[in-house]
Amino acid sequence: MPGAPRADLWRLHRHLLLFVLGFIAFLLLMHSAERNGLSRDWIGPIFLFLSIMLYACIGIYSRTTDPEDFYVAGRRIPAMYNGMATAADWMSAASFISLSGALYLQGFSGTAAQPGGLAYVLGWTGGFCLVGLLIAPRLRAMALYTVPDFYAVRFGGRWPRLLAALGAVVCSFMYVVAQIYGIGLIASRLTGVQFEIGILLGLGGVLLCSFLGGMRAITWTQVVQYVVLLLAFLIPVSWLAYKQLGNPLAPLAYGAQLPKIAQMEERLINDPAEREVRAAFAARAQEYAARLKDPATALAREHQRLNERIRTLKAQGADFSLVMAARRELAALPRDVASARELWGRAMSEAQTRSGPLGGLPRQGQAFAGDPNGTPDEQRAFQDSRLNFLALMFCLMVGTASLPHLLTRFYTTASVAETRRSVSWSLVFIALLYLSTPALAVLVKYEVLNSLVGSSFDQLPNWIAQWAHVDPALISVQDVNGDGVLQFGEIRLGTDMIMLATPELGGLPYVVSGLVAAGGLAAALSTADGLLLTISNALVHDAMPTDGGQVRVTDNHVILSKFMLLAAAMLAASVAALKPAAILMLVTASFSLAAATFFPSLVLGLFWRGTTARGAVAGMLAGVGLTVGYMLYAAPSLRAWWGLAPDGLWWGIQPISAAFFGVPVGFMTIALVSWWDGRRGVG
Repeated sequence: MPGAPRADLWRLHRHLLLFVLGFIAFLLLMHSAERNGLSRDWIGPIFLFLSIMLYACIGIYSRTTDPEDFYVAGRRIPAMYNGMATAADWMSAASFISLSGALYLQGFSGTAAQPGGLAYVLGWTGGFCLVGLLIAPRLRAMALYTVPDFYAVRFGGRWPRLLAALGAVVCSFMYVVAQIYGIGLIASRLTGVQFEIGILLGLGGVLLCSFLGGMRAITWTQVVQYVVLLLAFLIPVSWLAYKQLGNPLAPLAYGAQLPKIAQMEERLINDPAEREVRAAFAARAQEYAARLKDPATALAREHQRLNERIRTLKAQGADFSLVMAARRELAALPRDVASARELWGRAMSEAQTRSGPLGGLPRQGQAFAGDPNGTPDEQRAFQDSRLNFLALMFCLMVGTASLPHLLTRFYTTASVAETRRSVSWSLVFIALLYLSTPALAVLVKYEVLNSLVGSSFDQLPNWIAQWAHVDPALISVQDVNGDGVLQFGEIRLGTDMIMLATPELGGLPYVVSGLVAAGGLAAALSTADGLLLTISNALVHDAMPTDGGQVRVTDNHVILSKFMLLAAAMLAASVAALKPAAILMLVTASFSLAAATFFPSLVLGLFWRGTTARGAVAGMLAGVGLTVGYMLYAAPSLRAWWGLAPDGLWWGIQPISAAFFGVPVGFMTIALVSWWDGRRGVG
């Protein structure tokens, strides 16, 4: 099958090289300007504005109304560049912003409640092996536009395709909300505007890329975005490795810091001041537990106490700020008993966690939580931790092989052979970042333990207050034991800020902070582009009638897809403004849903001729039903809301890994229904 002509490939290589050299020159120019007095208030907006304008120019240049170009980029993207675009599509806000944070907070293996970050690295990378071996080449051979098209061609009828389209919308919408949340987080940090305005600023870049040119514009935008996010990740981690170890090759050097971190952790566990912090959090947990015994009485008592405090402060002529603080505390109280039970239950759980050694965080290099040779409780903790690690890795692997927006990328190559090479290139480009992610987590952990812990509260760096202003959930620093010195247990960092705060934490020039934010923006924008296109295609293209299993596509459908993309973007921005959950949690949940929805029917539909349409529909409904049902049943907040016991897990599996149950049930349902249809002679 013909690929891109050699002359065109050399032209693309030349353009890419010129862009890389130009971008590096721009960074050096900005660094020189900062040293000569350019204000930080200008550096952030410059990075934001130029990034969005660059992507918008590519989108405008690549605009099209041709269906082949809009949906699959004309099926003429060279393998290397499609691999680069796929890697950018894959390096979402979760990978760039949150993955290093998960490795920092949860260690390599984590606990039963929070599996370690290596589960994400192994699961996501292993998923690409499934894509290359099982899914992508066979889908490309069918020369379709979208994943639901496969259901129309393979099974016929209306329901398989409609269910696939609905699944694509739900999974992609959850995923894109996480990306737009990341866009708002970065844009607000770069410019200082409110979070909601930051979302709108970043959303403009998304729409200019995907609205005008569809997959054609998105592909070339993602190639540029990959260069930006790769440099944005490698420069700070290499700088930090050189600062600490004298070696910029972070993946090769960071292992030297693990023994030092282990020694620091051991010292902190036995430190008297850290013990005071743990005791204070244990007391808080007991206080919340007492409230939860009779939440109605406790809520009334808290209202009475705060109202009395406000009256006393007014009578004493206290400072106005103290009165306002008391009023804010009163306004923050739960509005009813159900809300109080849920809020205090979460607060009690957090206080109990932080009352443990190291602020409730696992040791960085531990194998799994617990001890296989210890007490029964320690043995159970070890088994639960290991099982959740494997369950999460399984869900991420099969979810990767099922994501509609990712599989659609492999429709854009010229042939099946090019698709296989494209998957290989994707793994190469992803490995460049994923090999450095554990290194970044370890180097940041060492920097926090060595430089930040033990600092005086009145001499804390400014970046802590600046990040807390962006979103208080990102960082919490409080003098719990009242000694005026920052202990490790008094720091709570969110997963979504570890990477973004790395340059400031390591004392790097502010230009590097702008670069990292631009990289995070590129990661979020690149994934958001593909997801919004998938949603609009599912609502327009995949809802169209078929002609004997073949899909009819016209220019009018392309125009309608563009406006549906705009509507989906605005709705996702509205949901993201509510800050529904951390980026990594939203993304992980969308992987479980994608796995349960698509993986069994895709694999059996591709490899077993006996799979029937009824079997595919029944398997999708059974898998998704069980997955969503378990997520709702096992979610701690919902169990607290319903007044159920907190421990409702099956085999200790956390709700984000619900596809661990849904995928096998989907396979069994499809096999049984298809076998029964075969016996009855039903196609």
